[in-house]
Amino acid sequence: MTEIHTAAAPRPAGAYSQGIEAAGFVWTAGFGPQDPATGAVADTVGAQTTQVLRNVEAVLKSRGLTLADVVKTTVHLQHLHRDFEEFNEAYEHFFTAPYPARTTVGSDLMNILVEIDVVAVRRS
Repeated sequence: MTEIHTAAAPRPAGAYSQGIEAAGFVWTAGFGPQDPATGAVADTVGAQTTQVLRNVEAVLKSRGLTLADVVKTTVHLQHLHRDFEEFNEAYEHFFTAPYPARTTVGSDLMNILVEIDVVAVRRS
């Protein structure tokens, strides 16, 4: 098991790793929409989704992977019914078919609108 750390993604706010690589897979932490350089958070779910996926992408890139290697995403939305359409539009700018499997749920998030974690696979 190898811990993943990159300055290109937000630092963990607790006792967890940005990501872990093991057995040919990479699991990321659930990332929020904080800009890693400034800590700023955008106001809309679309802009927050974009930053979240940039944060996830930075962790994958640090291990030589891309979003094309993602096989599963888990998405938490603060306002599932209100924000799903805008979230999904932003999400589709980062992934192409065949899309990763995805679970999207409503969650009580702390001062953010979206959080996403992924599982990626190292291709042989």
